Amino acid sequence: MLFVCYPKCSTCRKAQAWLDSHGLTYTLRDIKEENPTREELAEWHGRSGLPLRKLFNTSGLLYKSLALKDRLPGMSEDEQLDLLASDGMLVKRPILVTETAVLVGFREADWAAALL
Repeated sequence: MLFVCYPKCSTCRKAQAWLDSHGLTYTLRDIKEENPTREELAEWHGRSGLPLRKLFNTSGLLYKSLALKDRLPGMSEDEQLDLLASDGMLVKRPILVTETAVLVGFREADWAAALL
């Protein structure tokens, strides 16, 4: 299981503590140090079942400074994936990639349903 996070993010720390408290084994990947590739993002998007816009970190400073709230609706999926792959800080986190699921963001009930 791959746990993609930003260590300074409080939600990511909460998710990691939840994984640890349930004795789940994972590989940790710092999204700022190793940004997901376009190919990974496309695969995770498909497996997550979420609209692509849900993979964007809408509360991030970079998202806001690029005025993506207004720009995203006019962008193609290819353009959005290229943008997400350009900087890990644009990607919503944490992301948990398992053999059977891709979970974006931390909602304890969703994680419990998928993992326990």
